[in-house]
Amino acid sequence: MQLDKFIPALSWLTGYRKSDLKGDVSAGLTVGVMLIPQGMAYAMIAGMPPIYGLYASTVPLILYALLGTSRQLAVGPVAMVSLLTAAGVGAIAGVGTEQYIALVILLALLVGVLQLLLGVFRLGFMVNFLSHPVISGFTSAAAIVIGLSQLKHLLGISLPRGERLHEILAGAWQHVGETNLLTLSIGIGAIVLIQLVKHWRKSFPGSLLAVVGGILLVWGLGLHEHGVKIVGKVPGGLPALGLPSFEWATLQSLLPIAAAIALVSFMESIAVAKAMQSRHRNYKLDANQELIALGAANIGAAFFKGFPITGGFSRTAVNDQAGARTGLAAIISAVLVVVTLLFLTPLFEFLPNAILAAVIMVAVYGLIDHKEAKHLWRSNRSDFSLWVVTFLATLFIGIEQGIGLGVLLSLALVIYRTTKPHVAVLGRVPDSFFYRNVERFSNLEQRPDVLIVRFDAQLYFANVNYFRDSIDELAAQKGDALKVLIINAESINTLDSSGVHALEELIEQYRQRGISAFFVSVKGPVRDAMAKAHLTDKIGGQYFFMSNQQAVDAFDNIRQGNDFTPYILQTNK
Repeated sequence: MQLDKFIPALSWLTGYRKSDLKGDVSAGLTVGVMLIPQGMAYAMIAGMPPIYGLYASTVPLILYALLGTSRQLAVGPVAMVSLLTAAGVGAIAGVGTEQYIALVILLALLVGVLQLLLGVFRLGFMVNFLSHPVISGFTSAAAIVIGLSQLKHLLGISLPRGERLHEILAGAWQHVGETNLLTLSIGIGAIVLIQLVKHWRKSFPGSLLAVVGGILLVWGLGLHEHGVKIVGKVPGGLPALGLPSFEWATLQSLLPIAAAIALVSFMESIAVAKAMQSRHRNYKLDANQELIALGAANIGAAFFKGFPITGGFSRTAVNDQAGARTGLAAIISAVLVVVTLLFLTPLFEFLPNAILAAVIMVAVYGLIDHKEAKHLWRSNRSDFSLWVVTFLATLFIGIEQGIGLGVLLSLALVIYRTTKPHVAVLGRVPDSFFYRNVERFSNLEQRPDVLIVRFDAQLYFANVNYFRDSIDELAAQKGDALKVLIINAESINTLDSSGVHALEELIEQYRQRGISAFFVSVKGPVRDAMAKAHLTDKIGGQYFFMSNQQAVDAFDNIRQGNDFTPYILQTNK
């Protein structure tokens, strides 16, 4: 048993090179400095006091570094998961209350347990139910909601909590006259500063520069006495180990949002991890082990008063650009946050809320994926419709409802496509033995007495009627001249009992009309299903062929009264 399969960090720890140390230290310090203001800002999105963002940036980072297979992925608080947290728990308890904080911590535990179980039972494939158009539409809409939710901090006004675009804008419009111009100036100045620094050097922590500048400005000029809202006293020290008490009813109410966060956060994390791994070929990414690592990280966050976390886009990019080579970079980032908690929290007392709002707005702006919408409009209108529905539902109905509707539509689209798959009529390429789709090539040879049909999907209960109707329609176009139906099964991967019955009825129906039925390129699993149902015997083994031309030649021999010897493939099963 190889221990590094369970603790992937052993693979880079045992072979650690001194040449990697410089990059790991540089990346660890850079991301750690970036993580401090971002963690506090994303805690605000989650409806938690800012200090909880630092709590979520310690133990989870170390656990992921030890158990994760990506060496560049930077885990921690992210805007998307924070917003989902606020949306889910905010419907159960008042934001900022002790009950709310306890439920958010419990939510982190639930997310971690779900991800851990998905990884252990190798169920990472479930994330495939979240199609790319759904994720892109949801992310883009959620980014807008996240950004606009910070208007109250940017303007220095009080707004009712809302998760829908029209509610946020209506509330802001009603209270815009109460705007604190000092607060607004600080926020806009921070946005401009962060953007300028980003264009100058992406790896430089512009958000930290804005935080330091904001603290010095408020403290030096006493702006908090003129209506500029600040973070206030931040408790120091490390969080105590423990979990909040809970009841089963509470657990059940949190389970749906925990499942949504578990899948969405894994999707975000694995997408970033794959992008990084494509640039570094010295390790392999294991999706199920990633689930285990993220699950352990979220469980660790719950035990140390954190909220749900995952791998983030921006910090991972910075981590890679700064030279991260192994998980040591993440451990260094966590140590820097621990040092901040132990010794530096008093420095954040005068941090303006507008600065944290600016950090959030700049971070989420990059999540608005308008390029994907344009691409889908040009390339795939059905996927574009899926993107638009998810986008609008997230904006105007709600965060949870938006992604839920998107997933349901994705599944509905998959079902629809499998119930009405592609069906091709094949014709012969002149002077060859090759056969192609007659709708794609104009010079193919077709015989009035031969119909060759290729069904490009599994044949099962949901599409057997479409299969029958398609063949009947194509046969009707041939009329009385049709003498042989050749079913090319090279694209049929599986066959259920409904498919067996449909084939049996089809063959019997056409034989009664004097039309023979041949089969070409039948795959092993389909042959097995036919044999178990005794359909092979009813059809006759001599009517199964390796190629379209072989089937046509056999039909011609039969018509001419000649004997033919079919090529029977000998198999072990």
